[in-house]
Amino acid sequence: MQVAPFSDQYQVVTFDVRGHGQSDKPPGPYSIPLFANDTAELIKALGIATAITRGGAPVHVVGISMGGMIAFQLAVSYPELIRSMVIVNSGPELILRTFGERLQALQRLLVVRLLGMRKMGEILSKRLFPKPEQVELRQMLVKRWAENDVRAYSDAARGLLGWSVFDHLSTIECPTLVIAAEYDYTPVALKEAYVARMPRAELVVIEDSRHATPVEHPERFNQVLASFLSNQA
Repeated sequence: MQVAPFSDQYQVVTFDVRGHGQSDKPPGPYSIPLFANDTAELIKALGIATAITRGGAPVHVVGISMGGMIAFQLAVSYPELIRSMVIVNSGPELILRTFGERLQALQRLLVVRLLGMRKMGEILSKRLFPKPEQVELRQMLVKRWAENDVRAYSDAARGLLGWSVFDHLSTIECPTLVIAAEYDYTPVALKEAYVARMPRAELVVIEDSRHATPVEHPERFNQVLASFLSNQA
């Protein structure tokens, strides 16, 4: 829904982080810094970093959810690689501060371990695509989620907990667009708060949308993304 529309104008690279999709699934522990390092090494392996050292343009990084966390870490650890950054329904830390937050994280891990990935996909599909006309999206999510490896998924989920680059937000100097769904897991106010700490960040809210905004509202999402990227030329 995004690759084809943007491929005419940009070199679009998508990949599965370790433990996901078709990438290898070595034993953990996993972490956001590890995923960010993998991403930086991929950029270098593709020769994009060589173009940078020769005066070429760095990359535009777009990440949703965990991908947004990886993008934040890249901007902190490898700022020389990032020309601009787009964060979708994500944030600069995942610290469980309340009992409810800790309980929710534990429940997700238990569902996966005891009932399997398909059941987790069924639960998520109803939260992300609750409308009657979204039945095909629910079916697609359940099918994709069932293909995940239980052990690697659990390692990745645990690796997110406690991660933070919040204290480094003021040092992120690349242009940043934060796209927030109106009904994301975390409220828009939290995105407004961290955007205010970033020197070159802006926020766009997609109305009547949930966590999977690029899939739920691809035309609106692509319009917002294209507008931002065109200003970074």
